[in-house]
Amino acid sequence: MLITQAVLLFLSADLTTLGTDTPRSPRKDHPYHFVNDIIPLLSRHSCNGSGCHGKAEGQNGFKLSVFGFDPEADYRSLIMEGRGRRILPSAPEMSLLLRKMSGELPHGGGAKLRRGTVGYETFRAWIAVGAPFGDRNAPTVVAVKVEPREAILQPGTSQAIRVSATFSDGRTLDVTPLTRFATNNEALAVVDVDGRVTAGRVPGAAAIMANFMNVYDVFHVLVPRTQRLADKTDFPAVNVVDRLVNVRLKKLNLIPSDICDDGTFLRRVSLDLVGLPPTSEEARAFLADKDENKRAKVVEALMRRGEFADLMAMRWADLLRVDRAGAGAKQARAYHAWIREQFANNTPLDVFARTIVTVEGPVAESPAGAFYRSVKKPGEQAGAIAQVFLGVRIACAECHHHPFDRWGQDDYHSFSAYFNNVRLSAGDVVEASGLAQSTQPRTGLRINARPLTGPIVREAAEGDQRGKLAVWLTASDNPWFARNIANRVWAQLMGRGLIEPVDDIRDTNPPSNPELLDALARHLVENKYDVRSLVRLIAASRAYQRSTTPNETNAMDGQNYSRGLMRRLSAEVLLDTISQTMGVQERFKGASPGVRAVQLWDNKVDHYFLKAFGRPERSGSCECERNMEPAVAQVLHLLNSPEIEAKIGHASGTVARIVKRHKDDSTAVEELYLTVLGRMPTTDEKRTASVHLQAAESRRRAYEDLAWALLNTLEFAFNH
Repeated sequence: MLITQAVLLFLSADLTTLGTDTPRSPRKDHPYHFVNDIIPLLSRHSCNGSGCHGKAEGQNGFKLSVFGFDPEADYRSLIMEGRGRRILPSAPEMSLLLRKMSGELPHGGGAKLRRGTVGYETFRAWIAVGAPFGDRNAPTVVAVKVEPREAILQPGTSQAIRVSATFSDGRTLDVTPLTRFATNNEALAVVDVDGRVTAGRVPGAAAIMANFMNVYDVFHVLVPRTQRLADKTDFPAVNVVDRLVNVRLKKLNLIPSDICDDGTFLRRVSLDLVGLPPTSEEARAFLADKDENKRAKVVEALMRRGEFADLMAMRWADLLRVDRAGAGAKQARAYHAWIREQFANNTPLDVFARTIVTVEGPVAESPAGAFYRSVKKPGEQAGAIAQVFLGVRIACAECHHHPFDRWGQDDYHSFSAYFNNVRLSAGDVVEASGLAQSTQPRTGLRINARPLTGPIVREAAEGDQRGKLAVWLTASDNPWFARNIANRVWAQLMGRGLIEPVDDIRDTNPPSNPELLDALARHLVENKYDVRSLVRLIAASRAYQRSTTPNETNAMDGQNYSRGLMRRLSAEVLLDTISQTMGVQERFKGASPGVRAVQLWDNKVDHYFLKAFGRPERSGSCECERNMEPAVAQVLHLLNSPEIEAKIGHASGTVARIVKRHKDDSTAVEELYLTVLGRMPTTDEKRTASVHLQAAESRRRAYEDLAWALLNTLEFAFNH
């Protein structure tokens, strides 16, 4: 990154934006430089973006490095490739580069720079003086700063931000015209190419990234609801979660929804903690219980059940690649069993993480070693560990600088070096020998193992260095580990992470409530990474127990936990829920009778329902592998599936049992509602059911139809 002489030209021309039509003559004495003048313009207009010439295969035979991370290669591409036709110093205006960028020749990306604009004239003048590369020892960018740092914007209003860059020679320049801007939430705030931020209509917090020469800063914007709350408005709080949520709600002028009823709470917490709804007996007992602490007691009881470990094991097996195709059937099964055992024994999560990272010896004796069978390449191992345990996506920096984060190729390959000397021998033994080093593919230089935030390591280390990595990874002062775990647990219980996506933690994607995330992380550290302690804290809060019914202030809020969020059940949980409520267990090929979908270790079991509802392939460590988006195929399957029809009409299933046991329709309808939805039917629902039953020719068939109707409600398919 070299000091941008083009900025001086912008300032000397007294122009504030690219694209202005004010012409300017090139300065004859200006030392034009490829990195100084040209790379920022290519980045500004997304020419080197991953959607244009920066993608892996380039575009129409012309390839640039993503965001200019390899200026030497970009220079060769412009000057030497394409038979030299892209640049024509003898007649700069006739250069293919300029004619396409100006729209004089057909260009898939459209016209980028009109003749006479500052950008066009910079390109033209650089070509006219021979298109030099320039001084390779020029000062570099060391910091970027946005002003103002933050703002409260009313919906629909705007704020211009200014960006300055500080260089290694001490100079500071306004680089706003050459900065790339991006928002982390378009519903809350958008930003145009000139850095003007406009607030949306949804209340919440957003971050605007300002990136110049792959160095960035962040502008924070808070968008409150227009109508203010009364000065003395106060919201009840149970614990630190509520206190910090309430602070944010007051800033946004949002009133939280009321606490949900007992039936909703029991169903919600049961699905969240054990992946099953309450039985009708459990629902009746809970609804009849007068104990003021019954909600806290049921949380404790659920966390002691084996199904709690089953559900946690499924979630972490997705991330840690319990994959039959990669690890092998025997090893994958043992790996899954080991993960489940950790949660059944309430193993601290830092111990759990260290075991995965440092496992060694025969995989048969150390099942966690199957991770190295499923994830075979050192770079992929490093990327998986960083994403799962830190929430950091360093894989984006394998080939170029991360487009939205601080990580460059050196960071990626130095972190990967921890795994470069790790081998899985022919005898299925995880071992490490040799130097913990990587080779930087662009420069060819050797890079030694170091943590993401550590100083450059000059001396290569011999042997297994993963123990040092594990110590850094799980240290109480690690800036990512506790926050990542806290964010993941919060998202599992609340339906949305404080940082979204949950595994994309970076300065340019800050939490919606930073103080709350810090408090949850501190709680984890202080309680020695006890996941049950964190679940207990969150589940006790009013924030967790709020109704999904909005009020007039929070109907548009989906970020700040002023109300409960409707959440589609995962494929396995939904299938298990259907099976339990209908009283007929699902059978899976190759699995023992009675095994539930959540308990499956084999991610390759052929099952249409699980595939249609988004079960992940476990080919990566991203949460995005699990598809939670609703689809037409899902709706049609619930409406028409012969398999579901068979469960509903099973001779020994729930419907047949209710019809046989309860001759009184009022009692039978109550039992069906308690079984399927975990609550009593309303007066209107009872009336509708009665009309339906009276008109039916077959009482059992009528109840089957009623059960199928309940299975197709949003109330059943979603946690609410």
